[in-house]
Amino acid sequence: MNDTMQVEGKILNNKKSFLKNILSQNIFMIILSIIFIWIVFSFFTDGKFLTARNISNLFRQMSITGMISIGMIFVIISNEIDLSAGSAMALLGGIAAILNVKLGLGVVPVVIITLLLGMLIGIWNGFWVSLKIPSFIVTLAGMLAFRGILVGITGGRTIAPVSSSFKLIGQSYIPNFVSYIIILVLIGLMSFSNILDRKNKIENELEVESETNMYIRILWKSLLMLTGVFLLNQYYGVPTPVMILIIFIAIFSFIAKKTVFGRLMYAVGGNKEAVRLSGINVDRVKISIYVVHGILVAIAGLILTSRLAAASVSAGTNAELDAIAACYIGGASTSGGVGTVFGAILGALVMASLDNGMSMMNVEPSWQYVVKGLILLLAVLFDILSKRKKG
Repeated sequence: MNDTMQVEGKILNNKKSFLKNILSQNIFMIILSIIFIWIVFSFFTDGKFLTARNISNLFRQMSITGMISIGMIFVIISNEIDLSAGSAMALLGGIAAILNVKLGLGVVPVVIITLLLGMLIGIWNGFWVSLKIPSFIVTLAGMLAFRGILVGITGGRTIAPVSSSFKLIGQSYIPNFVSYIIILVLIGLMSFSNILDRKNKIENELEVESETNMYIRILWKSLLMLTGVFLLNQYYGVPTPVMILIIFIAIFSFIAKKTVFGRLMYAVGGNKEAVRLSGINVDRVKISIYVVHGILVAIAGLILTSRLAAASVSAGTNAELDAIAACYIGGASTSGGVGTVFGAILGALVMASLDNGMSMMNVEPSWQYVVKGLILLLAVLFDILSKRKKG
């Protein structure tokens, strides 16, 4: 009898611990917020918001903000910021269009050159930040300079149309069976990584979550991924940009949680001086983070140009603000050291859902900015109140 009660007590404690862990990461509340937003927009659009076609368009739209958000969350975790991401994305997308349309280069060399230029932009921002110039100033200067360069090299004109092979990056779809195979492989890798990580912690006598909690967490993430793919396959299939985003979510979630680079990133954001005193080159870490961010911004630029089949001087306007808002909505801290790739992606989905739903309702653009601004303010307020409560 006592043994049974003890087992039941352990199960109950495991469930409470799991729920407490979910709530502490804000993930549960963000998912509920997304469901609420979708239900509201579905009601006001007579169900059109939740059609397979619109869900596909929504995720395709979100893939660009999501890609920037992955890099932005790394920057914010390190207690820095990047206001130049939108302009850099537009510039890199514009250069890609010029290379493809004006110079006739194929997709592969265009992609390689664009990624290399993204790295250079990351090195540029990181270099000036390493000189102790506030990242706010460095990237604000970049925002103006990159947009100016774009206007200069394009003459203020739209560059179009890109080649049909280039359009495949942003406009094609992954066949249904292929998308399921990719997702199942990613789920398998995620499960193996979590199980191996738990085993290593046990061997090193470190604190670990219960096995039940681990499998529950793997299960709900797997169901979330499979549900998303199922919904997208109800239209033409998973859009290629969305599948690219999913793969990068998996890669950079692993980097953030399971690598030395990821641990250094969190450490630098949490206590830079302690990391410096331990002999770690903080400037090198921050430059590396900006380089990673630059590559992701370049990929976003390629997807945007491919999706629109053109590059224009107005592309990417306010994209950095959407990405920053997505990170804070997803649980990032204004003081650095806190945040997850998955949370930033959910935040990007919130922002994209608001854009998509309000556009379908013909809400004036001015009011759309007001709504998104208020949501960002509330997200930061929640972060501040959470810190006060813990303190």
